[in-house]
Amino acid sequence: MTRFTRLAGGLALAAALAAPLATAATAQTADTDRQIMQGLSQATMFDPSLTAQVLRQMAQDAVNQNKPLTLDKSEIAKRLDKLAQINVQIQFALGSAIIRPESYATLGAIADAMHHPILWNYKFIVVGNTDTTGTRAFNLKLSQERADAIVQALETVFRVSPDRLEAVGLGQEALQVPSKPEDPINRRVQIFTIGNVKPMGNPIPTNAP
Repeated sequence: MTRFTRLAGGLALAAALAAPLATAATAQTADTDRQIMQGLSQATMFDPSLTAQVLRQMAQDAVNQNKPLTLDKSEIAKRLDKLAQINVQIQFALGSAIIRPESYATLGAIADAMHHPILWNYKFIVVGNTDTTGTRAFNLKLSQERADAIVQALETVFRVSPDRLEAVGLGQEALQVPSKPEDPINRRVQIFTIGNVKPMGNPIPTNAP
């Protein structure tokens, strides 16, 4: 992959998302290629206890308990907020996990970022979220299927290594705006940096070409 492709992909991602980009300390708008890379790589520490399996179990427990939603963020959302992340809007066919064709450009831009030298050694969790339209159980199942579809596309179409990706569906258990549970803003995909594939060598400076 050429430097031009990576840079173009990063800029395309910024233009396509126009959505908050968060790190452990701050939230930004993804305006440049560099900001995207920093957003996924600047976490000062990872949370090794917050695995894909743990997230799935937390979401399933929330569905099983079926406690009423509150205006505060859920415990899942609060823990995820501490990780480096980006939020993206991926369009799917209604009620299904079929990715709409217009979203493949966004997926390609995400893959370009993941192939960038700054991020090549990081692992990611792809998290699917819904609003509260539909039942909790249905939303959990659908969000997992959609996260799986995104991971499959990144692996098979855009050649991101399977060792670097895991898919988790959280349904409606990590609403972005709990005060507006049915707002479409809650229907989003989050990508979290969760650690390294293997021990890092000399760090790559953030201003690397």
